[in-house]
Amino acid sequence: MPTAAEKKYNRLLARLGELPSLLVAFSGGADSTFLLATAQKAVRGRVLAVTARSPAYPSRELEHAQATVRILDAEHALVDSHEAEDPTFRANPPDRCYYCKHSLFGELKKFAAENGLEAVADGTTADELEGHRPGARAARELGIISPLAEVGLTKEEVKWLARENGVPNFERPRSACLASRFPYGEEITLEKLKLIEDAEEVLADLGFQQMRCRYYGPTVRIELDAKELPRATRREIRQRIAAGLRALGFKFVTLDLDGYRTGSMDEAAGIVNTNGS
Repeated sequence: MPTAAEKKYNRLLARLGELPSLLVAFSGGADSTFLLATAQKAVRGRVLAVTARSPAYPSRELEHAQATVRILDAEHALVDSHEAEDPTFRANPPDRCYYCKHSLFGELKKFAAENGLEAVADGTTADELEGHRPGARAARELGIISPLAEVGLTKEEVKWLARENGVPNFERPRSACLASRFPYGEEITLEKLKLIEDAEEVLADLGFQQMRCRYYGPTVRIELDAKELPRATRREIRQRIAAGLRALGFKFVTLDLDGYRTGSMDEAAGIVNTNGS
């Protein structure tokens, strides 16, 4: 008898099979990779993966997305997203993600129309619709569909189905826009975005997988997956982390003992029940 996840997967295939053509908003993460691979099986016509090129997204993630579409043998294109030019985005209000996603999805809708694609889909899952999700409002306003969420698939179910169906990236850690590293109200600039990207590169080069470097002026607060915390406190690794981040200009390097969790900036702002990044 099919599991609950398999039943949802069959509904997903049917839903995607209704579409004559599709543009997939493709980050290269676990969810958008699974959506793209499934769409390649089910959509009747053309399927195009499109990835945003923006200073708010790490270049390492773009390179990974490009490598993934080669593995899937999918058609791929890049578009430039201009949220960093928006003064409201730069002011970093609590609904900043709305302005970011509105800019990105607007570019994708335009690109889809220019290329004769009937629908635009993102990889949002059912459990990501809970809590503080201003980006989801932008998707609704612009008519972006979220097929994984529509059929009730959660992140854990997507991970299991991807593994069962031989889809890559099912173990890939969550990624998010670099703007999510700043406390609300802290102005976002190109220089600060690059600083945080470089800081997380220091950690990635040391082999850490799930990490965030949260910006507080001269101080950086590091969040790591709980299982990686012991390694980070080893003297040699701790010294290399501190030296690397101080070389970028941070005066104080701190390690959050609660580890990585989604929505820590929302917690600090008093926003609860969130699935932010």
